[in-house]
Amino acid sequence: MRPIANTHHAEAWNGWEGVHRAQNAGRYNAIVNAFNDDLLHAAAITPGDQVLDVGCGTGHVTLLAARCASDGQVVGVDLSLPMLERARADAAEQGIANARFEQGDAQVHPFPEGGFDVAISRGGCLFFEDPVAAFANILFGLRPGGRLAFLVPQAGTSDSPIACATAALKPLLREPAPTARGMDSLLDPARIREVLGAAGFADVTIAAVQAPMHFGQDAEDATEFIFSQGAVRLNLQSVDQAVAEQTRNELRDGLLAFETPEGVLIPGDVWLVSAVRP
Repeated sequence: MRPIANTHHAEAWNGWEGVHRAQNAGRYNAIVNAFNDDLLHAAAITPGDQVLDVGCGTGHVTLLAARCASDGQVVGVDLSLPMLERARADAAEQGIANARFEQGDAQVHPFPEGGFDVAISRGGCLFFEDPVAAFANILFGLRPGGRLAFLVPQAGTSDSPIACATAALKPLLREPAPTARGMDSLLDPARIREVLGAAGFADVTIAAVQAPMHFGQDAEDATEFIFSQGAVRLNLQSVDQAVAEQTRNELRDGLLAFETPEGVLIPGDVWLVSAVRP
């Protein structure tokens, strides 16, 4: 693997959380798949484009981008080897030959100067150790006039749908999961503009997007999935079994309000950010 600046996340994403996400890629993708079309529309990928997917994870968006760049090439970069192995397997299974995956840290990865027309990221930009340095490195890899498009969550509020649905968990979530460090670094539009400007990007636009996030087939299924995720799994290790079971029941009750014929759908809010290399 190439040089790493973000050693904390490299260790975390190659540990049990990365394995869990690789093994449950479809479920994790389902949470945010409703935002894919907005991201790809902002990226405006054309058939001949060279595309970089930053923090590509299990490669779902990379493969969607590869279908758009049918005569070009898409490179997905991520710290997590378990997730990249899943991405490579999915690309082979789907017969997508114009996507490749590299393990690396986007902050210091040796991108070819001006080698890409477009850079995209569905949440992977949240985890940079030094956001300005990371975006400057991505800018280096874009040609002049190259486009950047990415998604990051909006800051949550106590009365947001996701907060209401998962309120039962709040008293127990005292420690973030290892992979969650730094996730609040780009939630504010002013901070996003500051970071991108310092990195050298221009024409920054930020739009609010809301879409339903799919957490499971029903409240019971969604509860079990949420209980298997990083922060919940970590914090419940030291919790009495009776308390854990009560929390499980209360979480299921909270999710019942969001059951639909299509599954448990909770409205989610993200920032869709686009910018250009001058």
